[in-house]
Amino acid sequence: MPTAISEVPASGNEAAGRLASMADVTASDGALRRFLHGLPGVDAVGLQARAAALGTRSIKTTAKAYAIDLAISMIDLTTLEGADTPGKVRALCAKGIHPDPTDRSVPKVAAICVYPDMVATAKEALAGSGIHVASVATAFPAGRAALPVKLADTRDAVAAGADEIDMVIDRGAFLSGRYLDVFEEIKAVKEACVRPDGTAAHLKVIFETGELQTYDNVRRVSWLAMLAGADFIKTSTGKVAVNATPPVTLLMLEAVRDFRAQAGIQVGVKPAGGIRTTKDALKYLVMVNETVGEDWLNADWFRFGASSLLNDLLMQRQKLSTGRYSGPDYVTVD
Repeated sequence: MPTAISEVPASGNEAAGRLASMADVTASDGALRRFLHGLPGVDAVGLQARAAALGTRSIKTTAKAYAIDLAISMIDLTTLEGADTPGKVRALCAKGIHPDPTDRSVPKVAAICVYPDMVATAKEALAGSGIHVASVATAFPAGRAALPVKLADTRDAVAAGADEIDMVIDRGAFLSGRYLDVFEEIKAVKEACVRPDGTAAHLKVIFETGELQTYDNVRRVSWLAMLAGADFIKTSTGKVAVNATPPVTLLMLEAVRDFRAQAGIQVGVKPAGGIRTTKDALKYLVMVNETVGEDWLNADWFRFGASSLLNDLLMQRQKLSTGRYSGPDYVTVD
C-alpha cells in the first residue's frame, strides 16, 4: 500500500500531482496486478452484517425532514430510454428545477442525466438553474465498443455542454485480469473530458457491480478507477438485474475513505439503480455519515442515480408537513 500523503482532499493539478507520485503502482500490468491483489480481502459476512446494522438506524421528525431534502438535492434525475424525446427531457429538467411546483421550498436536484444526443436540450432547459447536465457515454450501458468510438462519444457529450460524464468500464477486460487496459481506458476518457479552455467535465466511472462476481473485485476496481483519476465511482447502469446494494455501496465508501487517507484525494460515490423509496435513501445517508462522515454528505461527493426515487421523497416530505399521505396523482409520472 502507498504511504499516506495527506488527510486534506486534493483537486485539480494538485490531485494530478499526487496521482503521478503513485505512478509506480500503475507502471506495468504486473505492478498494477500486484497492488490490486495485495489489497486486503473483503470479509463478506462482516460487510453484509455491517450494512444490515446501519440499515436499522431510525431517523425521526426534524432529522428526517432534513435528510429528505438532502436526498432530493443529491439526485441525478435520469432518463435513459430509447424513446426519449426533447419534450420528455425538457419536462424532466423542469421537474428537476422545481420538483414540487406547489412548494418552492423543495430543493432542486443535483443533475439531469441523459444520453449524449440530449445534452444540448437539457443544457438549454437548465440554463441559469445551477443544475448540472450529466451524460452517459462510452457505449453505455454495455461498454462494448472500440476505444476511439468511446472517446468520440465522450467528446461529443462534452462539446454539447455536459458538466459530468458517466462512463462504463470494460467489464470483460477487468474480469479477464487486463487491469492495465481498464486503467488506460479510464485515463483516456478522463483526458477526453477536458474542454478547449482547460476546464473539464467531472468523470463518474460505472463498474456494473452486479456483473463483477465478488466483493474483492469491487474493492479492486474501486482502487483502479481512483488511481486512473475518477472523480466519482458509481455502482451500476440500472440496466441489469442487480444494481446498487447496501453492502457494495458500503465497500465503495470504505474504498474512497481509504484512498483519501493514502493519496489525499477525495472521490465521490454514486449508487444507482434500484433505489426507489425514501426509507432506502435514508439508509444510504446513514451509511455515508457513519462510514466517511460529513465531508461526503453533499451533492459534490454523493449522488443517487434514480428516476423514481424523487416521487417517493416528495410524497414523504408532504406527509411530514401535513400529517397525511398524498394521492398517487400528487407527483408527475416521469
